[in-house]
Formats: sequence, structure tokens, C-alpha cells
Amino acid sequence: MVERLDTAARAALAAALPGWRIDGEHLKRSFKFKDFSAAWGFMSRVALLAEAQDHHPEWFNVYNKLDIALTTHEAGGLSVRDVKLAKAIDALLG
Repeated sequence: MVERLDTAARAALAAALPGWRIDGEHLKRSFKFKDFSAAWGFMSRVALLAEAQDHHPEWFNVYNKLDIALTTHEAGGLSVRDVKLAKAIDALLG
């Protein structure tokens, strides 16, 4: 079973994941792209990462905007799996 992040680990997320914010038991980030095609392409790349990690985001897309929320349902909140996927998503941005 995956463990939830403790208070100290949650507090360290702001420094470790700039651009991401904690909202309750979710790690969230919003993205804006040139157009729908660019947003969809990014979502496709994220989908491949998520599938490889067997950890899938909650997301919402409208035209060139994408909102991603990560949480670990098995842990009942944020876990190292969310941090790992957030870092991998950030790496896609270059």
C-alpha cells in the first residue's frame, strides 16, 4: 500500500514542485498552450507517462487550457506517486 505524505513532506512540495499547488488532497497545476492541438499533444505525452507509472491524473481541458490534479486514491491523499508524476510532467516542458 502507498502511504500518504506526512506534514513535513507536504510542506516541502512548494520548493520541490514550483508551479504546482496543494488543494486539499490534490496536487494541481494549470497549463496554457498555443492552441488545442498543442494542449492535446501534451495530454498525449502525459497519458503515456501516466500509463507507464500506472498512476493516472484527473484533468480538464478546454481549447488551449489544461488543468491537472494528482492524488493517490489508494492512499487517501497525496503520496510519492503524485510527486513522481508531477516531476515527470514538468520534465516534458523542458
